[in-house]
Amino acid sequence: MKWTRFIPVLATAVVLSACTPAAKPETDVVQEDEKKVEKTTVPVMQVSDEYYKALLPVKESASRGLIVSNVFTKYDIKEAESGLMRVSQNEFSTKDFFIQEGQFLDKETVGNWLARSNQAEGGLNPSDEGLSPEQRATEAPIYLAHIIEQNYLKRTDDDKVTLGGVTIGLALNSIYYYQKEQYGEYYEEAIPMGVLEQEGKKIADEVYKRLREREELKNVPIVVGLYKQKARNDVVPGTYFAYSVGKSGADQLGEWSSIDEEYVLFPTSDVTDKYRAINTSFQNFKQNIDKFFSNTTNVIGRGFYQGDTLKKLSIELPIQFYGETETIGFTQYIAGEIFKNFPADVLIEVNINSIDGIEAIIVREPNEKEPTVHMLN
Repeated sequence: MKWTRFIPVLATAVVLSACTPAAKPETDVVQEDEKKVEKTTVPVMQVSDEYYKALLPVKESASRGLIVSNVFTKYDIKEAESGLMRVSQNEFSTKDFFIQEGQFLDKETVGNWLARSNQAEGGLNPSDEGLSPEQRATEAPIYLAHIIEQNYLKRTDDDKVTLGGVTIGLALNSIYYYQKEQYGEYYEEAIPMGVLEQEGKKIADEVYKRLREREELKNVPIVVGLYKQKARNDVVPGTYFAYSVGKSGADQLGEWSSIDEEYVLFPTSDVTDKYRAINTSFQNFKQNIDKFFSNTTNVIGRGFYQGDTLKKLSIELPIQFYGETETIGFTQYIAGEIFKNFPADVLIEVNINSIDGIEAIIVREPNEKEPTVHMLN
């Protein structure tokens, strides 16, 4: 096992400098848009080909903070943004483009677009005028919960970066929550997938049209992804299920492409062929832990699938240990059990938590012969 103990910042810097290749200085470039020209910096290091480089200093989103109030769970908040980066890679490569938080849709604009059409000019959700609460739930639920914007910039030959494209994520409700009377009990109405997809694409066409009306967005590619968020009490996120690209200057979106991704909670009661093997492995893993360590509770795993293939399994292990020796022994045991129980080609991440916070992190990269273990002080 590769062991790392998180130690004071100064010492950590020394460790990193010893194992990281000497980096070239960061590159200063000029960022141009329709309104101003300013200096920005391109970082040298890139985490991996799966991630975009972000220009420095990082610009905050023009609609910053709205996602917290508009999207139900912390899992959906994270996935709606990180999943949109995966969608973007279909049009903007991580090698040629930099990412920046959205700068074109501000809070007021997003707020207006999320409203019902009879409540705000430009509202994209259906009118509920004259409808009872029950009628709203079945005939005119709130489909659009949030709009996420990401900007992708490219570098020119004369050390400038310019806007290369925009990606929009439309977070859609899979369940409509409503009250029959003020301060009354909440009820829920599931929105059929077929209806959600139809309404989502209709909203996407209108959003695209409005973006194209802006002078600075007339001649850049625009990608729109549809995201289905989970229920309020779910502990796994939803995923993007479709996307479309409007090529540079095009007056409408192109053909829609399906996205086959999902998150699954383990252990699961779904014993179909797709999940059976991993579910059995997870249950064996959990039973082995229970056999030797009684101070663990609610061991859960979140599997990320692309198609029929499990790409990543994240495991949360709450513990009630009181000594460092006990925690170290437990961590060593878990690192060994990962190899015994789970396929070699799957990324495994384990967080071991106590009431004091994270105690240890174990990461087993696909096809690696040993995991990396971080013990936190």
